[in-house]
Amino acid sequence: MASITFIEHDGTEHAVEIEPGKSLMQTAIDNGVPGIDADCGGECACGTCHVIVEGKWISTTGSASEDELQMLDLTPERDDNSRLACQINTSEAMDGMVARLPEFQM
Repeated sequence: MASITFIEHDGTEHAVEIEPGKSLMQTAIDNGVPGIDADCGGECACGTCHVIVEGKWISTTGSASEDELQMLDLTPERDDNSRLACQINTSEAMDGMVARLPEFQM
């Protein structure tokens, strides 16, 4: 089974198996990954599931919608590879992907 590694701001790693088609946010929540608040439940309305996808993996996450980009604009720790985990549907192609978590969710 494919896995993704979440890395907390302090360097703590959480390697989790993914279920293709499930959002990256739900995958993190189901596996108890700290640092994903998901206050809106995955509706792209809060920005509390912000992740920074390592460079070589960003193309596997698809394109961010205008709504997602607007939410990310409010995030103080935004990076070029920032995404909202609720907007990324996982797939087998993400096996080995790394997503870093910011110190604070907005």
